[in-house]
Amino acid sequence: MKYLEEFRQPDRVRQIADSIARLNPPPARLMEVCGTHTMAIARGGLRGLLPAGIELCSGPGCPVCVTDQPDIDRFIAMGVPGHTLATFGDMMRVPGTTASLEEARAAGADVRVVYSPLDAVELAGGATNQVIFFGVGFETTAPAVALAIQQARRDGLRNFSVLSAHKLIPPALHALLGSDVRIDGFLCPGHVSVIIGSDAYRPVADGGVPCVIAGFEPLDILQAVLRLVQQVQRGESRVEVQYSRVVTAAGNVKAQALLAEIFEPADVRWRGLGPIPGSGLVIRKEFRDFDAAYRFPVEVPAPRETGCLCGDVLRGAIAPPQCPHFGNDCTPRAPLGPCMVSSEGACAAHYRYRPTLRQAQGDPACPERSRGERSRGATELPA
Repeated sequence: MKYLEEFRQPDRVRQIADSIARLNPPPARLMEVCGTHTMAIARGGLRGLLPAGIELCSGPGCPVCVTDQPDIDRFIAMGVPGHTLATFGDMMRVPGTTASLEEARAAGADVRVVYSPLDAVELAGGATNQVIFFGVGFETTAPAVALAIQQARRDGLRNFSVLSAHKLIPPALHALLGSDVRIDGFLCPGHVSVIIGSDAYRPVADGGVPCVIAGFEPLDILQAVLRLVQQVQRGESRVEVQYSRVVTAAGNVKAQALLAEIFEPADVRWRGLGPIPGSGLVIRKEFRDFDAAYRFPVEVPAPRETGCLCGDVLRGAIAPPQCPHFGNDCTPRAPLGPCMVSSEGACAAHYRYRPTLRQAQGDPACPERSRGERSRGATELPA
């Protein structure tokens, strides 16, 4: 339990929160760009420990959420007879234009949930169907997909391919800096940073926005927030590594080499952020025998509007409770968009750990609201 329990001690967490408050910091809007951070912040009630004026907002850190709807529609359209679609569980209930993968399976498509890309390779090895894996994720999961393609080539599989919808984090940060959304600092992702290294964020910091790479326990996150607040207060912008027990400056060079062998950067669309140059990974032509987009071209329907504001949530323009559908006609059981579906989605995090109506009304039978909530005012949401 080393590196876990010591970062979960309530007394130490409150000491860091008090240290932030004693700085009497200027107002600052800090964005976490990692879905695991989003869930950890909500689960730990960390927003409520911060002084008024220090706002934590969620960004495009959920790979399921930022996957563009036409990519989902394209994958569903590939589920014709003779094809087996393999995907991670989080993708099953994300609404497409006409259906979700779960609904497509109910209608007869062969859709399987796998736990790793290599599971999909194994599935193809014992099947006659074409097995198509949906490659969704950031720099963290893309190396495993590259390994799967390597393995399929070694095994001589002709019935395995990948629809790549992988995204790269640094280009998205640059896109956010060019948007109309105010961001005073980035809480950078721990898992992604293990692969790409802290040096990958230097251009962002050079552009005037502080970056601190954080771990995932409450103390990790608040220590990173403290460092960001200190940089903002001093007018500095540099890259710091709070998660130094795992993250290095150069990152995992072997994983980077593997990605460069199988993939190449491409201009792709992100939900909420639109097209971002060089922000995606497509399969190189040398491996196009494993590229589902090349092997199985399909037509996709024009996207339809559902009123879901997931895109605004992903770029930090609004908080989930500000969406009029949140908790009303958009819930985890009946989601309008991916932010309410994914286990790393900001809407799902806010919904799961939202203050109940009784807490908002100050019911003494419920836990007392934290000082941050009292200073800002609690949001009354449906229970």
